[in-house]
Parts: sequence; structure tokens; C-alpha cells
Amino acid sequence: MRYRFNAMASVHELQLSTSDRALADRVAAAAIGDVRRIEAKYSRYRDDSVTSAINRAAGRAGVAIDAETASLLRYADRCHAQSGGRFDITSGVLRRAWDFKRRPPRIPSRTELDAARGLIGWERVEWSDTHVHLPLHGMELDFGGIGKEYAADRAAGICRDLGIVHALVNLGGDVRAVGPRADGSPWRVGIRDPRREDATIASILLDDAAVATSGDYECYFEIDQRRYCHLLDPRTGQPVSHWQSVSVAAPLAILAGSYATIAMLLERDAEPCLTPLGVAFLMVAQDGSLTMRDAGGASPAFVVSCPR
Repeated sequence: MRYRFNAMASVHELQLSTSDRALADRVAAAAIGDVRRIEAKYSRYRDDSVTSAINRAAGRAGVAIDAETASLLRYADRCHAQSGGRFDITSGVLRRAWDFKRRPPRIPSRTELDAARGLIGWERVEWSDTHVHLPLHGMELDFGGIGKEYAADRAAGICRDLGIVHALVNLGGDVRAVGPRADGSPWRVGIRDPRREDATIASILLDDAAVATSGDYECYFEIDQRRYCHLLDPRTGQPVSHWQSVSVAAPLAILAGSYATIAMLLERDAEPCLTPLGVAFLMVAQDGSLTMRDAGGASPAFVVSCPR
């Protein structure tokens, strides 16, 4: 049974394998409700969210946080270290300089970028299991890099806990499989071609695993035939430009999503970072060439459907 719903500015879908319609409806309502709970709690666009409360207090006082928020901060800290500082949940302030919805588009000035970059720095944030404090007025936290993937894992856990052992959670392309399909076969998930919206470049078979893609194609503008995407290097304030997209398969959606984003941010250094992690990945360079690695063993592997 399929359930489509909107949240986090995307269209999502749950596939639940059961003949019990009442059970499916109950599980879907619980899973969808939790996705929307996470959106309400961590969206920077809501005045009543935890994120907005933390950001409003920047430069003034610490804000009390719960165990769930502390856990997300610990994971963000891990991503920051793993990426050499490129994955930084304080870098959302760069959107003050880069407006990807503006028409006609405009490249920000060095002065604008420097002003935003002066407010970036996860290492400056004072945090613990109970409080978080942004020391500079104007600093912000943004959970956008891990929030949707965390929600996908939560939704998958709810499905399993409530009795659905065969399910597929697809939150705007971040996919988490609960077990295999009901007939025992794995779930087949297509990987979008980053330059052709309605085409796939590869597929992957998932059994109790996840896959996520980060790319330069969903939020960008072009000036003089150069693409400027929303993935911004906090060290320079400039968009990354080495990969069209990176897809990663991992046991959890939050791992797959953060690894894919880190790889995009690391640019030429992506492969040496991903390889030791033991995950499968597929990277599409700006010239369209592919870099692919199988995690080995029983782990999922990408199958290219459109050889280049």
C-alpha cells in the first residue's frame, strides 16, 4: 500500500507491504506524523522550532535542549570532523549572500560572502547534552543537512516497531528500506541522472539498507554557462563544482545522506574519504564520467543503467 504526503518542502512516499489495511493506515499515520513532528521541531522556517529558538538566542544566552537534539548535535559534530570542517551546520548563514530563488540570479560580492563567513564555525559553538549556545549574534544552526535523513530512519523504525517488516520509506529521494519486499526480493531504487530529470543513471537493490543522493541539480542557477549550486564550501563561501552528484548506500539514511553531502563538499578528495567507510557509492563528475565502488560482501551495489 502506498501513501504519498508532503513535508519538508518535498513530496514523499511510504510503501507498506501488508494485507491488513487498518494496520497499514495506522502505521502510515504514525510514520507520517513523526516526519512532520521532526519538520516542526527543527525547521529554520518556523518561529516555534527548536532551531529558531537557538538562533534567536545567538550572542546572548544558551538554550536548553532535549536528548534528541543533543544526539543530532553529536552527529553533526562527527560529520564536521569527518569532513575536515566542510560539513558545518552553522554554514546556513551563507544563504544570506546566495539567493537561489532570485531572478535574475546574482553572484554575491566578496564583502557579502566575508560577512556571512565571519559567522560560520561549528568549533565556536558551545554545546552539551543539555544546552547549546551560539556565541556570536547572527550565528545560526541549520539541521537541513541531516534532518530529512534522520526522519527517514525514524519513519522506518516506527514501521518496524508497529509490525510492518517490509516497507520502503522515500523522503524526497532519501530512501530507507525496512527488510526486503514481501516476496523476499530486494527493493529496487533508481538513481536519477543529474542532467536529465526524468531519467535514471543507475539502480541499486536494497534489503534493510538506505541510499541517498546529493547533487548540484535541485537548487542552482547558471550565469555565463557556469552552474552555481546550493552546496557551499564554508571555507570559501563558494559553491562546489567537481561532482554533478554523489549517491551513497549505507545501513542508515542519515549515514547515506551525510556521506553523500560530505563527498560533494570534499570535491576531488571525496573518493579517499568514502572508500575506508565500507559503503557503496556512485559519483558523477562534471564531465559525466562515473566513479563507482562496491562495498563488497552482501552489501548493496550500484548497477549503471546508462553507460557513459
